[in-house]
Amino acid sequence: MLKVQNLTISFKSQDAYTTVVNDCSFTIHPNEIVGIVGESGSGKSVTSLALMGLLPLDKASISGSIMMGNAPLHTLSEKQWQQWRGNRISMIFQEPMSSLNPSMRCGNQITEILKLHTKLTHNSIKEEVLSLFEKVKLPDPERIFNSYPHQLSGGQKQRVMIAMAIACKPQILIADEPTTALDVTVQKEIILLLKELQQETRMSILFISHDLSLVADIAQKVLVMYQGNLVEKGNTAELFSRPKHNYTKALLASRPSADVRLKRLPTIKDFLEERSVSECITFEERLTSHQKIYSQTPLLEVRNIEKVYVSSLGILSKRHTVKAVDNVSFSMYKGETLGLVGESGCGKSTLGNTILQLDKATAGTIIYEGTDITKLKSSQIRTLRKEIQLIFQDPFASLNPRIPIGQAIMEPMQVHGLYSNNRIRKEKVMELLERVGLQTSHFGRYPHEFSGGQRQRVGIARTIALQPKLIICDESVSALDISVQAQVLNLLNELKESFDFTYLFISHDLAVVKYMSDRLMVMNKGKIEEFGESDTIYNTPKSPYTQKLIKAIPKGL
Repeated sequence: MLKVQNLTISFKSQDAYTTVVNDCSFTIHPNEIVGIVGESGSGKSVTSLALMGLLPLDKASISGSIMMGNAPLHTLSEKQWQQWRGNRISMIFQEPMSSLNPSMRCGNQITEILKLHTKLTHNSIKEEVLSLFEKVKLPDPERIFNSYPHQLSGGQKQRVMIAMAIACKPQILIADEPTTALDVTVQKEIILLLKELQQETRMSILFISHDLSLVADIAQKVLVMYQGNLVEKGNTAELFSRPKHNYTKALLASRPSADVRLKRLPTIKDFLEERSVSECITFEERLTSHQKIYSQTPLLEVRNIEKVYVSSLGILSKRHTVKAVDNVSFSMYKGETLGLVGESGCGKSTLGNTILQLDKATAGTIIYEGTDITKLKSSQIRTLRKEIQLIFQDPFASLNPRIPIGQAIMEPMQVHGLYSNNRIRKEKVMELLERVGLQTSHFGRYPHEFSGGQRQRVGIARTIALQPKLIICDESVSALDISVQAQVLNLLNELKESFDFTYLFISHDLAVVKYMSDRLMVMNKGKIEEFGESDTIYNTPKSPYTQKLIKAIPKGL
């Protein structure tokens, strides 16, 4: 079906070319699902863009061959590509909100494709679009047809993208990280949907992801890429059970295990340098730690908190109320990590924002070190900000692109009057940069000059610069590669030990939350569904909702 031979891709930088994919060869057979795994920067997405003819020819140099049947795709002109792209070979992009036109209704976006590639009449095209929406299991296809992208959930937008990709019945479908940052339950639905569509249409799928367990659930064959090289390939079950390359072994070991709790997660560097990481936290050690933590007075007490939002579409329309947080109560203790897990829209982030006093509670009290912080004045809340800090999900969006990261870390120190002058503050920032695994030479660099993992380290440095007591980690590792995620989780645990931090760790990834947490709260539709010691909840969940979340975790490995 598709044969790639000796594919090498280089990008022009000033007067020189930098190779990003090096001598890569693989085949995709008819009716086959092939997975590509690797970290960001390994060359996965660049390879897929080459297969779609989407690389900028003025900046990219491509050698080798890409054959689809007897057609040499590497020699097609842009005009010829317009006949192939979307028709014979199609793609689901990673971020649907960036790929869908925000000013066009969803139905019209697929209508455009069918007008270009088929001879269907206007009425037949609409029927076909509605049929596609039904095929990808979108609720109320007529409503979705007339909706704009911003009116849909993340999972619904991704289904619209899938409908768009399969509209012309392509022979090959490229799925580039199609489930990144989606809830584990929605992720499972998308994977099952792609499997069903593949079996029904008998198309081939190239499934790109950094999540090995996800690839193991869907692919028959796997390609492993590292720094532009194809380092290993083979049958999925065999490759994952007996990996040969140290990089593959590292990827498999970097994800938190459901069976053992390592003191430190292994990283790519550990495997490439052949360092053993196997020390576990015993049941007795964990029990002793919990006895010490929970014998204290609570650092934070949340009592019967409610947060209600009121909205209306116009002056004359009926007011609509949404209870984002519904009568939630719990306590947190100094030195613990309390995990908060649930699907998007369950109220996790709203609860975090209410504790931070970024959102005012509609009802209830929040007692922090003996003080009801819901009754604080603005000046007192500003002081509280030093005590309770937030690590954002997207560090790039939270950093000012025009300010060097050193200045960004110094800024909260200046606002809260920490240290007597900027010289001392700069010294402290230099120490922090090294503490979070960056270099002092990074002080003057801007956010765009860093990788995603490095930017998250900058965000962590900025958060701990104020020496807070309570840190809310809101989906702080959800968009990171699995190996970078392991590094950041290790860093958070190291900082917790060194500075005696307390974490509220918010995520939709139950496996990560279970690894990080002492206790676990499961949230659903604004309410706490289940609350207790994290291993106990993970091993013997009582709530059907918790059981559903655990069942949805990819079990392919």
